[in-house]
Amino acid sequence: MLAAILLQALAGVSIAKVGACIGAGIAAIGAGVGIGKIGASAMEAIARQPEATNNIRTNMIMTAAFIEGVALFAVVVCILALFL
Repeated sequence: MLAAILLQALAGVSIAKVGACIGAGIAAIGAGVGIGKIGASAMEAIARQPEATNNIRTNMIMTAAFIEGVALFAVVVCILALFL
C-alpha cells in the first residue's frame, strides 16, 4: 500500500530530486545523532571531572557548531540539486 502511494507520488519526479531529498534527510539525521553523542559524552566527562566543566562545555559547543555547519552545507547542496 505504502509502496504504491510512493510510486504514484514519485511518478512525475526525477530521480535526482528524490536523491536530493534523501540526501538532505540523511544529513539532518546524521547531524542529530552526532550532536546527541557529543552531548552524552560531554555530560559523562563533566560527571567524571566537575572542575573541567567550562572547558568541556566550550569544546562541546564548538564541535556541535562544526557539525551543524557541515550538515547545513550538505542540506544546501541537496537543495541546489533540486533546482539545478
